[in-house]
Amino acid sequence: MQLCCEGHRSLLRECWRVNHKVKLKEDTKQVREKVVVKFKAGLGSKKISQVLEHLKEHCSIHHPEMESMAQLQTFSDIAVHQNLQNKPEEPGLRPGLRSGLSPGLTPSDLPTCLLCVCLTGSVYCEEVNPDMTTVPALPRETAYLYARFNKIKKIGTKDFADMLTLKRIDLTGNLISEIEDGAFSKLSLLEELSLAENRLVKLPMLPAKLTTFNANFNMLKTKGVKANAFKKLTKLSNLYLSDNQLEAVPHIPESVRTLHLQNNNITEVSVDTFCRSNDTYYLRPRLTEIRLDGNPVLLSKNPDTFTCLNVLPVGRYR
Repeated sequence: MQLCCEGHRSLLRECWRVNHKVKLKEDTKQVREKVVVKFKAGLGSKKISQVLEHLKEHCSIHHPEMESMAQLQTFSDIAVHQNLQNKPEEPGLRPGLRSGLSPGLTPSDLPTCLLCVCLTGSVYCEEVNPDMTTVPALPRETAYLYARFNKIKKIGTKDFADMLTLKRIDLTGNLISEIEDGAFSKLSLLEELSLAENRLVKLPMLPAKLTTFNANFNMLKTKGVKANAFKKLTKLSNLYLSDNQLEAVPHIPESVRTLHLQNNNITEVSVDTFCRSNDTYYLRPRLTEIRLDGNPVLLSKNPDTFTCLNVLPVGRYR
């Protein structure tokens, strides 16, 4: 493990996981600190090729990220590479290439995987230091992004524009207060999206194939959630909107099984909230969990409100 500990942090995490058979939830803080100490101790000239060979031989690890790294010669080159990220492109170079980088390597290929843990198809950027304030550039073919507990403030239309392979995005615990319309519109494969514990006052347009959406602990009001925000999400199964400032229950698709709306400001529910006043035979068997506790609404006010449901919502009845 000695050479592993001198290497690239994300590859170290893979080696750590394989050798010790730990789960990915293992605290990364100690691992990060070890690598920083090693780097500061003067290991900047350690050949990347040596690290990669060690990982392949002793940890049975090999994936495309290694081949990208191999184009840099030393860890000192990586530091130079990071410093070049914010410099303007120079005339005469193909788009994305700056002087000081090896041919064929673009600035978006490595920096994220130096700060985060990159496994095949997954990127883990949790509590990144220095602070991560924007959505990171992702390796090609990333399917799962976990960028939890950072300081991301805004999501723009370009942040995920080229990441058509994403299936899950978890941005829990950031400082997001704005999401541009269309930021997720091209993510046709996205199934799970968590924006919990942020500062959102309105929701953007959501991808049609979502099965789980979590916006718990934000500052959402009914005026910030469009009437048809979830209407076209015909595969949505889990909808979490608790601990916001909603005054009314939004339109809930037929596909939803779990609905959390606790701790909002909902003051009224009617027959048409979950059932249909013009169809006494209408049933809604899929919706098996509804939480409305922590709201001012008195659920027993209208006896016919929940006749189409198999279960009564959790909440105040007297």
